Amino acid sequence: MSRHAWIDASAGVAGDMLLGALLDAGARLSVVQEAVAAVVGGAVRISGREVRRGGLRAWKAEVEVEDTDPARRTWREIRTLVTGTAHAVFERLAEAEAHVHGVGVDEVHFHEVGALDAIADVVGCCAALEDLGITSVSAGAVAVGSGSVRTRHGVLPVPAPAVAELAKGWQVLAGGDGELATPTGMALLRTWAGTCEPLPPLTLDGVGIGAGGRDPAGRANVVRVLIGTRSSSIAEPAVLLEANVDDLDPRLWPGILSSLLDLGASDAWLVPILMKKGRPAHTLSVLCPPELAEPLTDRIFHDTTTLGVRRSPRDKTALERAFVPVKVGTGHVAVKTGHRDGVLVQVMPEFEDVATLARSQGRPERLVLQEAVAAAAEAGLVVGAPLRYLPH
Repeated sequence: MSRHAWIDASAGVAGDMLLGALLDAGARLSVVQEAVAAVVGGAVRISGREVRRGGLRAWKAEVEVEDTDPARRTWREIRTLVTGTAHAVFERLAEAEAHVHGVGVDEVHFHEVGALDAIADVVGCCAALEDLGITSVSAGAVAVGSGSVRTRHGVLPVPAPAVAELAKGWQVLAGGDGELATPTGMALLRTWAGTCEPLPPLTLDGVGIGAGGRDPAGRANVVRVLIGTRSSSIAEPAVLLEANVDDLDPRLWPGILSSLLDLGASDAWLVPILMKKGRPAHTLSVLCPPELAEPLTDRIFHDTTTLGVRRSPRDKTALERAFVPVKVGTGHVAVKTGHRDGVLVQVMPEFEDVATLARSQGRPERLVLQEAVAAAAEAGLVVGAPLRYLPH
């Protein structure tokens, strides 16, 4: 069994809201405080209290800075303080800030993000997630807000540039007036969550509600975290689409397979066959969720010369997956992991990342692949290892 957390960020997301939700769900305050103290000493104290937001009971995490703290830190300074998932969160933040300001990553100056309370939010959230025994995370669409917000750089449109950069590839909506998603909250969500999806099937055993600082009229300013178990042995319904094609230029197949995968197919492949009168051909096979069978059938007719597509129901049992970045030389390679019943079953570097890094460094792909495998093993990503939380 694996323990999954689904984040409801339909009213926005911020670091303190996520921390409050995880504490409300049962994470131990003592564990969070100990993790924060290991990074910043006694300069920060974590506490919390029950509040009301939009008529709902919620938990408000309080991060009190007990020392005078500089308002600015560089990523070079912060990365010497944090490790593990917290390091991955801040690295994602640094890359987003570097992009929107047009500077090198090491030159990024964090403002609110670099203050002690923000460091405590990130470290505390990551410690709380691990304390709850969470092995995978997904989230729904994120409300980012609308209008404008005043920053050290002046008045900026909402979503703020760093939030917009961090939200690339994720479903977003306005959701209300003002800034509803902060860079810290968005970085935590994007580092943790591998999939943007509605609430998945779970045997629910915990719910946490974290409060934001404001209580606006008309909506509950909260983040919810729903926690439950799902068995990796449950088979999911699937549909197998098949078509025999004997008159297509073979140079077109790579693009056709890519387009089917981009449309949402779980997998797509070719099998060489021999048709009547000895004609060489291929069987195109496409595995997909039932709801995508019709649009994928349309795409097969559009992209190939087939006159018919066979359709048959299937059951699919898939390993739960996560992508974990590991440092290889001066770059990073995503390592794809598959786990079942709390144990890593598959570990493999993404070859596209390996090839891209090899080209950029002018080195053989085989050597970069070897280094990526070694970096994964050093990070504890080996077949048979017990599962711990894997950042995405």
